[in-house]
Amino acid sequence: MQIDAEHLRALAAIIRTGRFDQAARVLGVTQSAISQRIRQLEERMGTVLIVRGQPCFATPAGERLFRHAEEVALLERQLQADLGLAEEQGQTSLRLAVNADSLATWFIPAMVATHGLLFDIVIDDQDYSAEWLRRGEVRAAVSAVAEPVQGCDCRALGALSYRATASPAFMARWFADGVTPQALAQAPCLVFNAKDRLQSNWLAQVFGISLTAPTHWLPSTHAFVDAARLGMGWGMNPDCLVAPLIASGDLVDLAPQQPLNVPLYWHWSRSLAKPLASLTGHVLTAARDGLLPVETAFGVL
Repeated sequence: MQIDAEHLRALAAIIRTGRFDQAARVLGVTQSAISQRIRQLEERMGTVLIVRGQPCFATPAGERLFRHAEEVALLERQLQADLGLAEEQGQTSLRLAVNADSLATWFIPAMVATHGLLFDIVIDDQDYSAEWLRRGEVRAAVSAVAEPVQGCDCRALGALSYRATASPAFMARWFADGVTPQALAQAPCLVFNAKDRLQSNWLAQVFGISLTAPTHWLPSTHAFVDAARLGMGWGMNPDCLVAPLIASGDLVDLAPQQPLNVPLYWHWSRSLAKPLASLTGHVLTAARDGLLPVETAFGVL
């Protein structure tokens, strides 16, 4: 089945902006033209693709077609580059899955260095981000999973190092007799969300225990640091964010000799390897600058 390219662009614009009038402005056409294109596309596909509302959103069929439109746009962009042609459709959108701590620490320079792309970032835990790629909902992902997703290539990036930190006042209140399993069972803990295993993994690494502590749920990397600094609880924070606070005495490292090093990997769709080559190169460079080398993090010889 051949699908009209203008219809695909209209669908993509509506899904990205959430509105028919905004999509029309993005594409430089009238709102009635956008409506007509979507109506014709839905008739051709034999199903509803857009749920009209404030905002509009895609049905499962519309979401699948949207992903197809993104792939087509990336391939067209690469073809134009290969032929030495000027890009006709402007910047191309690319959907990626990245964990929040990578986005807050080392990943953004890779996006800044990659030209011609508009980024649509899905935030998910590093243990789950590869699932977005496996479902075909993103084109690439930063993940803690080393095994390549089917149909994708994978490169090791390095390790993001975490420190268990708390404020001096919190330490005095909850760990006056030391950081012990008994104290940790009582002290409030900061957890990003239900997928966040960093605190439990650190407890297993340092003490060989599994416990359920009083928990604050706080889904924000920078709020995590602020909450620890202000004495709300203890939690695992990226070393690069808390090192200055530890040095200044605003935060205390619960176990200075026991960081938690989380390996990260870059997965990308093999069918889009060439259009994504520039981004992949910049991701690898940013990782070298912002992550621990594997041999340093894990003592690999």
